[in-house]
Amino acid sequence: MPSQKNKDTVASLQEKLQKSRSVVLADYRGLTVNQQRKLRNKVKDSGGELIVAKNSLIKLALAKEKLELSGPTIILFAFEDEVAPLKVLVEFAKENELPKAKLGFFAKETLSADQLNQLASLPAKVELMTKTVYTLKSPLSGIVSVLSGNIRKLVYVLKAVKK
Repeated sequence: MPSQKNKDTVASLQEKLQKSRSVVLADYRGLTVNQQRKLRNKVKDSGGELIVAKNSLIKLALAKEKLELSGPTIILFAFEDEVAPLKVLVEFAKENELPKAKLGFFAKETLSADQLNQLASLPAKVELMTKTVYTLKSPLSGIVSVLSGNIRKLVYVLKAVKK
């Protein structure tokens, strides 16, 4: 007979799974409490949430997926930006060699640890938007420069005639 606490945890996990844009499951064995706190704060700043849960409860929350989980598992939920919290997790893992990503879910697809690392290497959403605006702006600024060139040359000619 499951306890009410476990039922609430599964319901909470399912709710967060519905809200999140991407999810990462990672093995956090070996992380100290201070490291977990630092990682949790960095993930929260990037628009995500980090939760430690029992594997059996995770399997219940992800009932549609056939998961084989072993070892302690930490769950990363990305709510605002799909990639930003994942980048934080990967950067933290490079510095501390922990946590190790097990698998993830992105746009209803299951991703392996290697695929998650590739996804984390992509530019952030803000960077992509900035590059797009710059690319759209570049031809317009060139046209403005060309069109103002004739007026500029006319001013140079008038100054030369004046002298």
